[in-house]
Amino acid sequence: MVEISCCMIVKNEEKILARCLDSIQDLVEELVIVDTGSSDKTKEIAARYTDKIYDFEWIDDFAAARNYSFSKATKDYIYVADADEVVDAENRQKFLDLKEVLLPEIDIVQMKYGNQLNKGTTYNFDEEYRPKLFKRLREFLWTEPIHEMVRLDPIVYDSDIVIGHFPENQHSKRDFFTFQKHIKKGLRLSKRLHHMYAMELYISGDDEDFLEAEEFFTGTALDPERSLDEVKEAVCIVCRAARLRDDSHTMLKMSLKDLLSEGSSEMCWELGEYFLAKGDHAEAAMWYYNAANEAQSILNIHTSTDWPEKRLKELL
Repeated sequence: MVEISCCMIVKNEEKILARCLDSIQDLVEELVIVDTGSSDKTKEIAARYTDKIYDFEWIDDFAAARNYSFSKATKDYIYVADADEVVDAENRQKFLDLKEVLLPEIDIVQMKYGNQLNKGTTYNFDEEYRPKLFKRLREFLWTEPIHEMVRLDPIVYDSDIVIGHFPENQHSKRDFFTFQKHIKKGLRLSKRLHHMYAMELYISGDDEDFLEAEEFFTGTALDPERSLDEVKEAVCIVCRAARLRDDSHTMLKMSLKDLLSEGSSEMCWELGEYFLAKGDHAEAAMWYYNAANEAQSILNIHTSTDWPEKRLKELL
């Protein structure tokens, strides 16, 4: 049976940390908790479960904190947990069963992250696979009997374990602040982070967040080195900000950048909202219909489902 280190990074989680640790403490052989600056009783609570508690000075970099936590692990595999997660009885048993049969060639085990829509978190589906269990030391193996090469791609296993996600509150404001801080330092967001920023804005951002992000996404919308997907994401954000400012010129320019390719439901939604505010109900209804029936969402699934459907019922 494999042995597992659980690695966590925490800050001010006194309300929920015990709930998480109670659900996983007997699933793992080692608990590593890295605190990034708690001012409450988080470390005191953690000390009830483990003596492997470390301080890490926060530098606005979750990856750096995660890497530090991994450096303290000693077991075969590393399980990554967040304080707002809970493993229920059924999935605890599945976890224990997995430990008994996990093959040594498996590098990563994915588990389903559940209950994602309950608190308006930055995801479009209630359950999605996430990599949660990692082999601590990966062996490099040669493959192929001729023209041999080292196997580079990890072997990933999709388990049926579901991790419950029960956040106390949204972290969007924290995330937006971090994005903006790195942007102002000159960081060029990767395609993945660009998508995450745009998606999180569209799911949980308020008017102020869109207006603050407008300058950055205007830049990426006009950047010839950005992919079509990134441009389409960017123009959706800029179009929302322009609508908030009642800037029809920018809305027209940005919406055309999206509609010249296969239009997104987000852009159709924005145009529907624009014409609704102008009192042109027939035009608004047409765009809401397109959002619900003719386009696909790229950032927020609600723009292709219940949002336009609700508007259409109100108008028709």
